[in-house]
Amino acid sequence: MSDKPETTDAEWREKLTPEQYHVLREAGTERAFTGKYDKQYDAGEYYCAGCGQKLFESDDKYNSGCGWPAFTAPSEGEAVEEHRDTSHGMIRTEVTCSNCGGHLGHVFPDGPPDRGGMRYCINSAALEFEPDD
Repeated sequence: MSDKPETTDAEWREKLTPEQYHVLREAGTERAFTGKYDKQYDAGEYYCAGCGQKLFESDDKYNSGCGWPAFTAPSEGEAVEEHRDTSHGMIRTEVTCSNCGGHLGHVFPDGPPDRGGMRYCINSAALEFEPDD
């Protein structure tokens, strides 16, 4: 059992935009090629839009062509959690923020082989970017 205070649904709705709420709290997905971070490759760090936990670094971001920001690995070992997802008639691995449980996207084993072979396909709406100084 966590000793973190639970955020209510009303608090999430107040804090997040409707798109962020749909993605993070309802496991929604933004349309491919529409997210603000899909084609961004500036140096910096990506944080959870729900709770602010650091999730990914720009050094691990690459252009997978999938239409969503793609990363080869989370920023730190326990920044994200992975869960079996059998929705939509397929078996996938869902990625959530380990701090607030927000849905981020999915991970697939088709990333660059020379960088670990994983593709963390993440919704822009689940992320906030902070550029390096």
